[in-house]
Amino acid sequence: MSEQMRAIVAQNAGGPEVLDLVQRPRPKPGAGEVLVRVQAAGVNRPDVMQREGNYAPPPGATDIFGLELAGTVEELGEGVTRFTRGEQVMGLVAGGAYAEWAVVHESNALPVPEGMDIVSAAAVPETYFTVWSNVFERAGLARGETILLHGGTSGIGTTAIQLAKCFGARVIATAGSEEKCEAARRVGADVAINYRTEDFVEAARAATDGRGPEVVLDMVGGDYMQRNMEVVAIDGRISQIAYQKGSRADLDMMPLLIKRLTLTGSTLRARPVEMKARLAAELERHVLPLLAEGRALPLIDSTFPLERVRDAHARMDAGSHVGKIVLTMMENHS
Repeated sequence: MSEQMRAIVAQNAGGPEVLDLVQRPRPKPGAGEVLVRVQAAGVNRPDVMQREGNYAPPPGATDIFGLELAGTVEELGEGVTRFTRGEQVMGLVAGGAYAEWAVVHESNALPVPEGMDIVSAAAVPETYFTVWSNVFERAGLARGETILLHGGTSGIGTTAIQLAKCFGARVIATAGSEEKCEAARRVGADVAINYRTEDFVEAARAATDGRGPEVVLDMVGGDYMQRNMEVVAIDGRISQIAYQKGSRADLDMMPLLIKRLTLTGSTLRARPVEMKARLAAELERHVLPLLAEGRALPLIDSTFPLERVRDAHARMDAGSHVGKIVLTMMENHS
């Protein structure tokens, strides 16, 4: 087994051109960790933010990019009992997934369901952990309720649509073109709103007989924050997971009182291993059975070999993707 591996880092902040393929020492698993021979790694919006210099790795994390991966367990750290060598796993990491080898804490990994391909498995951890935490736990989406999802054709959006439908909710999604609206409907959205040609507040109210959705999942921020408070139902919950249009806005907070609203939000990367372990256990209980049945599978937009990471990021930057972009490790490992 080679002591070196190919990995992706950024030499400075900027566009996709700052990403470089370099040689790095193969990591060694610590106590409670497994060494995974990575076969595929998901590309996520936080990776783009890190590349642009807006989302530094948490203290102690590697500068190698990538937050989710799938592959084969090759070595066990001290005390590992959850997995054995040769098992296929999908794992959540604070960094290091864009590489041929990575270490994952055993509690932050899940077994790949039988019959699920490795590319789809790599698209699960970051997105499904995020959706489960913010939609079902923090915002408490319940059967029979309606959720408004912004960015309906993103990796988060397509995942949230499918999971919400599997658990009996109604889904309204926003997207930036008629083609993307149709894609959102194909994935399962009951209503899709083209935010470039329609006012999503009016359209979502009309789709809910004037009540508004009980839950809003927002990654846009900016002026959407005020509009989310306007559209959400009485006793509604708004879950904020990103600020693509900025985290600042001039807000009238009166709807918070009048409607008895709950505003919540979270990031995933910097959470302690123990907290991510609890989320992993929830996914294993509630979501893995769906994946094993072929339901709520990640929608894969495109795959790129590791050496074409710049092309993968350029596709995400262009905003034309529908679903997840995944990197694959094409060379043989020795």
